[in-house]
Amino acid sequence: MKNGTKCIHEGYRPANGDPLALPIYQSTTYAYDSTEHIGKLFDLAADGHMYSRISNPTVAFVEEKIAALEGGVAAVCTTSGQTASFLALANILGSGDSFLCSSKIYGGSVNLFSVTMKRLGIECIYFDPDDGDAKIEALIKPNTKAVFAETLANPALSVLDIRRIADLAHRHGLPLIVDNTFPTPILCRPIEHGADIVTHSTTKYMDGHAIQVGGAIVDSGNFDWEKAGFTCLSEPDDSYHGVVYTKDFGRSAYAVKLRVQLIRDFGTYPPATAAFYLDLGLQTLDVRMERHCKNALAAAKFLKGSDKVQSVSYPALEDDKYHALAEKYLPMGASGVVSFTVKGGKENAVRFMDALRLAKNVVHVATVHTCVLHPASETHRQLTDEQLVAAGINPGMIRLSVGIEDIDDILEDLERGLSACI
Repeated sequence: MKNGTKCIHEGYRPANGDPLALPIYQSTTYAYDSTEHIGKLFDLAADGHMYSRISNPTVAFVEEKIAALEGGVAAVCTTSGQTASFLALANILGSGDSFLCSSKIYGGSVNLFSVTMKRLGIECIYFDPDDGDAKIEALIKPNTKAVFAETLANPALSVLDIRRIADLAHRHGLPLIVDNTFPTPILCRPIEHGADIVTHSTTKYMDGHAIQVGGAIVDSGNFDWEKAGFTCLSEPDDSYHGVVYTKDFGRSAYAVKLRVQLIRDFGTYPPATAAFYLDLGLQTLDVRMERHCKNALAAAKFLKGSDKVQSVSYPALEDDKYHALAEKYLPMGASGVVSFTVKGGKENAVRFMDALRLAKNVVHVATVHTCVLHPASETHRQLTDEQLVAAGINPGMIRLSVGIEDIDDILEDLERGLSACI
């Protein structure tokens, strides 16, 4: 099946006489006929659900759908995108380890990696993904265990050369973890370009309606953890009677360890109702992304033609710095997010945003509604001036999340905002 069809039919597949809609298994607990069977569940020797802190049938169906959309062997849902980013790394890193991370990432992730994970003894080393291989490789240390980046950076909208960074990481025995939130698997499937693990904030386009927060981690099943020396996966786990993930679970070793260790211990698994709402969003993801991309390109061209706009960043524009990479990795569109800078700095940015009527000024992005946000004073306000520059943010930058409304109404609202600028 093509991805547009997978959005509807993967995951839950009703049998004869079953409900057409995904059932909500609103239960924390599951009954079994024998203590022996439950014992096998705890030994990871049998399939099944034992407790909804680790797995739930409704969530499991949605995990299957997301894995199918990304082309992975397994997926694990989490309670937020931030949780997904953290767990994706924590599954293979520990105190005393380090990882490389693109400097062009979401501001909340910068704080997570630079402050919270630092307190846990894990070092984040930033690199500019536009730098040459030699400069990036010089940052790799003996304790470096992974490389992390975003397919389409938030809010700089730089496009990652996934294949180049994947090859670089693999030369040093490191897995590449890619946050694919903005493109979604409809526009890009990083695993096909060499990524090993893919993460999502499902809160964004996958949900699409600003209903509930969530995240997901997809395991490609392609990385050789044993060969690369990841003993946390290739040596016995005493907490499960000596199970060896790479031996007992093969290509899904990473995903299994993530679920039965970290999801179990941190309690970051979403409830059945959250998965049900996420599935509704996923069913229309394909058609929504097409409309988002079409509207965003029209908005980007409109803004670029205004004498009150200093610059526009949108990879689908032919003169954009990342257009060539967008053609390679995002041939179907560059999402619905446009970053632009108005002349006059922060004051005019605020005037523009406050004059809008259709677009909502919210701390959110990637919903059916057209939304605006001022990164320097909102989502990225914890960053230093140097970090803002590294993330591609300046005081006059506005992040425009173009919705699926009629494009004429969107452009009229943008004109209203520009008219307020002096």
